[in-house]
Amino acid sequence: MMALAAWAVTEANSRGRVHPEPSPGIRTEFQRDRDRIVHSNSFRRLEYKTQVFVNHEGDLFRTRLTHSIEVAQISRGVARALQLNEDLVEAVALAHDLGHTPFGHAGQDALNACMKAHGGFEHNLQSLRTVDLLEEHYAAFDGLNLCYETREGILKHCSRERAKELGELGQRFLAGHQPSLEAQLTNLADEIAYNNHDVDDGLRSGLITLEQLDEVAVFADARRDAEARWPGLGGRRLIHETIRRMINEMALDLIATTRANIEAAGVQSLADVRHAGRLVAYSEELAPRLRELKAFLRQNLYAHYQVLRMTDKARRIIQDLFGAFMSDPRLLPPQYQMRARADTPRAIADYIAGMTDRYAMKEHRRLFAVGEIH
Repeated sequence: MMALAAWAVTEANSRGRVHPEPSPGIRTEFQRDRDRIVHSNSFRRLEYKTQVFVNHEGDLFRTRLTHSIEVAQISRGVARALQLNEDLVEAVALAHDLGHTPFGHAGQDALNACMKAHGGFEHNLQSLRTVDLLEEHYAAFDGLNLCYETREGILKHCSRERAKELGELGQRFLAGHQPSLEAQLTNLADEIAYNNHDVDDGLRSGLITLEQLDEVAVFADARRDAEARWPGLGGRRLIHETIRRMINEMALDLIATTRANIEAAGVQSLADVRHAGRLVAYSEELAPRLRELKAFLRQNLYAHYQVLRMTDKARRIIQDLFGAFMSDPRLLPPQYQMRARADTPRAIADYIAGMTDRYAMKEHRRLFAVGEIH
């Protein structure tokens, strides 16, 4: 097994679990976390949750599940190069979207609007709530009882008000400290994955074109490099060769810049990481190129009228469901009715956030379509 850097998270410097458990034996503690995440109900639901395109629109578009697997793959590769804890980054990557609503960011925005008067809704906090409370597998505790560092990586950002309610996990937001390098890394691997794979899905859908993307420097340079290596290459092979070069450029830049930042900050331990500034970063040369790519995707893909039609429909589905359950919580399934006695809006948000796209559409038909009985 590869030796870890002195500033990596290990079982020796981990803050452990809320509920102490016997050693997992042949697995590491973070492998146990990963396995619990993979076997959770919320992880399986990611297969039918939207990334950009609603699941039923095509079998080859990314879902939250395939996106999470791609984040894990990128995270592990970069972590190995930086001598960080691969098992931890994999666990965080696989868990980071467990609390995401159906219908992607449109669903989150709609549910947040519904919950505005009740504490709001944010999918990172919901992912934490899912692994801490909502998963029901073990006799001894609610949730999955994951290690502190896995939970820390899941919670990428948090308001000071909410941080005060999270005990030890919220302290870094109040103190202005940083999470582990593994957590920082997985956050940017998430960005690498969705930027590149949204390009791929956008091209596959026909909503954006190669000609449009040639105006984006990071794509155009990678395409020219692919064409120089493989003259006459076209179609899906050219797209794949271009995107793999973009991912490689971003990953290598991240590794080199992070190494330089660690050295410049004089980091010697995990404690040093927590008291330093952000260390996992892109170079000053690459960062503006990535901002250009993100701006392109916002303008040309996420704001495309065909995507907006679906997101508008999704928004109305979420609003209708929330309104119906708030008007009469007896419409909720029994286990959520019980939770609603303590906090009706939050119980409804838990129920809606746990839905897949197709389940949300089916539930909407049950409540609103004439002729639907069950």
